[in-house]
Amino acid sequence: MLKRLIIVSNRLPIVISQEQGQWNIEPGAGGLVTALEPLMSRNHGVWIGWPGCGPDAPIDELVARFAAERGYGLKIVPLSDDEVEKYYRGFSNEALWPLCHDLLGNCIFSLENYCSYKDVNRKFAEVTAEASTPDDIVWVHDYQLILCGRYLRQMQATRTLAFFLHIPFPTPDLFRRLPWKRALIEGLLSYDMIGFQTLRDHRNFVHCAATLIKGVEVRSHHRNHTILRYDNRLIKAGHYPISIDFENFVQHAGKNEVAEAAWYLHEHYEHRQLILGIDRLDYTKGIPERFLAFERALEKYPALHQKVSLLQVVVPSRTMVPDYVDLKTQLEQMAGRINGRFAQHGWVPLHYHYRSLDPTQLLAHYRTAEIALVTPLRDGMNLVAKEYCACSVDNKGVLILSKFAGAADQLGKHALLVNPYDLEQTADAIFYAFTMPPEERRRRMALLRAQIKRNDVHRWMETFISALSTIPRETQPGA
Repeated sequence: MLKRLIIVSNRLPIVISQEQGQWNIEPGAGGLVTALEPLMSRNHGVWIGWPGCGPDAPIDELVARFAAERGYGLKIVPLSDDEVEKYYRGFSNEALWPLCHDLLGNCIFSLENYCSYKDVNRKFAEVTAEASTPDDIVWVHDYQLILCGRYLRQMQATRTLAFFLHIPFPTPDLFRRLPWKRALIEGLLSYDMIGFQTLRDHRNFVHCAATLIKGVEVRSHHRNHTILRYDNRLIKAGHYPISIDFENFVQHAGKNEVAEAAWYLHEHYEHRQLILGIDRLDYTKGIPERFLAFERALEKYPALHQKVSLLQVVVPSRTMVPDYVDLKTQLEQMAGRINGRFAQHGWVPLHYHYRSLDPTQLLAHYRTAEIALVTPLRDGMNLVAKEYCACSVDNKGVLILSKFAGAADQLGKHALLVNPYDLEQTADAIFYAFTMPPEERRRRMALLRAQIKRNDVHRWMETFISALSTIPRETQPGA
């Protein structure tokens, strides 16, 4: 029988809202919750995290209601506004996020923020130690909580400890720029098993650990994992690419309301192919480079005029951060300039929307677009690429994908891979997708969808848990 699972993440898998004086709590959306919830309910697990709401919410009552309805418990890690600012917005997103996405110029290395990061990680570890037993599996998620395992070790909390990094892991040459590199690597080495998205990320970590930390010994390499020895313990590091709930997306994309919304959307762009970009506002997503590549395609291929439109949806994010405010302004100016150059009567080449989409509209956009332009400068996985393919139920779509997205390792054979910094190559890919024969579109998309269906989020979870159960015998979890 599988041990009880304790999930630790920055945010709890819930959405708390208030309508007409009534407080509500619902499960959060996303593949991680979808994959883990059945297992959590089955073995009465516990999910630990910050609720994301203020002190005015009756959190204890809401959490108790959620546990009764869903079959697993929630443990709250309360965070002050100052902690959220310094630990989350500060060190996590101004130091680790750009560093891991190969954007050193965006990094802000603040000692004050790092100290808050340590304090909050210790706070998460204290709640985890109290909520778990030595028989449990503790599975910590993502870059905000790298040090949680280290503090659990210091507390002598003997647990099986696992960690999964959802974003990329940088090369040793880049990672050594971080002033607190040793502490972060030793934090990761506190876990019994560490999961990464891609083989490249997995290898980058092994190289960092072996070159930056004295005493790390690489014991053996296997197809999907490496065994390291450090501090009299064996650690398994491997790559386990995350995915989506394929069947769920297919089911919802086929609903009548989605089909109607998709039909209405395409009527607005009649007699032209729709190129879709959907991204959170972030400098890692390569949206300015995408706009420039689209502009170059219009310059180079007049046949695209009045025959295609780029629909770029940017979901608001970190709206008070100066870098993000500047990026929003830059995108607005670029969209205006490109449309000023190329727009003709009855045709606007670039439609830029700064807003969120509800689930029906999101699926309708996926289902409608003939071409998806998914071109991040760097991404751990990028699930938009997989969601788009799952929703292309007619096999008519073409995926243009950055070779620097983690998804390229799985989808690159049948997508059109591009270097987002190479505007000429991306422009050529746009034209090739536009002119691609229907039979080639169907063949490529059918193969992409089969790959995603075969390797869905449920298989990811099962593979990771299975790998965790086969930690080398010499390893003593929690030792």
